[in-house]
Amino acid sequence: MTSTDHPTRAGAQTPGEEQPDPRRWRILAVTLVVGFMSLLDVTIVNVAIPSIRAGLETSAATAQWIVSGYALTFGLVLVSGGRLGDAYGRRRLMLIGLGAFIVSSAAVGFAPSAELVIVARLVQGASAGLLTPQNSGLIQDLFRGPERGRAFGLFGFTVSISSALGPLIGGVMIQLLGPEIGWRAIFLVNVPIGLVAMVFVARLVPGRTPDARRAGRARLDLPGAALLGGGVLCLLYPLVSLEGGALRPLVLLPGVPLLLAAFVWWEHRTVRRGHAPLLDVTLLRRVPGYANGIGVGTLYFTGFTGIFLVLSVFTQESLGYSALAAGLVLTPFAVGSAFSSPVAGRLVSRLGRTITVVALVVTIGGVVAVALLAPLGSDDRVWLLVLGPLLVAGLGGGAVVSPNLTLTLSEVPPRMGGAAGGAVQTGQRIGSALGAALLMTVYQVVLGSGVEPARALSAALLTAAAVLLCALALAAVDLRAERRRGAPAGRG
Repeated sequence: MTSTDHPTRAGAQTPGEEQPDPRRWRILAVTLVVGFMSLLDVTIVNVAIPSIRAGLETSAATAQWIVSGYALTFGLVLVSGGRLGDAYGRRRLMLIGLGAFIVSSAAVGFAPSAELVIVARLVQGASAGLLTPQNSGLIQDLFRGPERGRAFGLFGFTVSISSALGPLIGGVMIQLLGPEIGWRAIFLVNVPIGLVAMVFVARLVPGRTPDARRAGRARLDLPGAALLGGGVLCLLYPLVSLEGGALRPLVLLPGVPLLLAAFVWWEHRTVRRGHAPLLDVTLLRRVPGYANGIGVGTLYFTGFTGIFLVLSVFTQESLGYSALAAGLVLTPFAVGSAFSSPVAGRLVSRLGRTITVVALVVTIGGVVAVALLAPLGSDDRVWLLVLGPLLVAGLGGGAVVSPNLTLTLSEVPPRMGGAAGGAVQTGQRIGSALGAALLMTVYQVVLGSGVEPARALSAALLTAAAVLLCALALAAVDLRAERRRGAPAGRG
């Protein structure tokens, strides 16, 4: 029996929570629109970097921080944002986050200099870090059993499709409005969408649950937030700096294990003293599949996110494609993800971790096929060779994200749903930053050795496939553990 089969297991459920909210699917729809908007801004600027550099007359390293700064503060705030939602209610945090996201988006769109754009992007990323964990927290609060799998399927669809469609949408806007206005419109479009979303969030998203009201009366774990934030900063800052060619921040990496070890010690101490922790770290040991699920998600995002960046650079700089054409090359991945994510969400309650293992095999096959076929075509025919493999990779990738979220969070108590979901998504952001730095480094090093661009692309994609193999191995370990426990396939 899982925590979702029995309402009193793992605590945190009240009689009111046993009855499903009749508005739950409408609430989910609104929050997914918000999640799509915040996640889209991770990748939408990839195709706009040449236009931003030209429009602001700035260097490549400075322009890269417009991409990387968002990812940095996004990853820093996720766990704290989720915990604040657990304590003070999802609606309040979503309204605060949306307000800041709208203002910072407008600031980016109207900024007259690269420095102001970077500052506004840092604020925008922190705002997204407040918003995104509320999605997984609300799913934990509102859905049970197979319905939770379907809800996470839609959330996984949102994650996959926003990542894959970002370059395409950015390319379309730049093509229609021109390089100078187009890159600004990428950010300004968030303003009207965000304002409409705020109205629906205020009307539909529930306020604090009884558990949240009790948690809200407890003091927030500020030392825990500082230690975790410091550890994430020491990891993410060197990674995003590496994308721009800076090596000096790598000296911060030794601080990662020290700060994270101090965070774990502090959280155990906080629990022993009867206070509310930022994140109950015993979840890593006590909740089946939680630690492995974070690992699978982190490795998956390390392997697949950088593929979009490398393909965008390859098609625009080496093949001379426009921003729109570069985005269109990635469309098959988005189509495949759009199909498989909701299907996987419906099947995960029956198939469990098996679906993740199969999906990763399919994804790896698609990525390897792209790597092998890309060097075989002429510059104007490469896209024809990679359409099919990218579709296959998308079919697999869409079936990784949502089942992994479902399985990772299925037995996490709802009172910790936001913080636990934030930890999962922090792993995803770290993986995204690591993957972008790793794949671009491989691509540039191989290209700099005198090899033709298509061969450099192959080297980067095979590196991605190797990382995805690591995710597959970890998923297989969890599958064996699931079978030994004799747990129901979906674990909730």
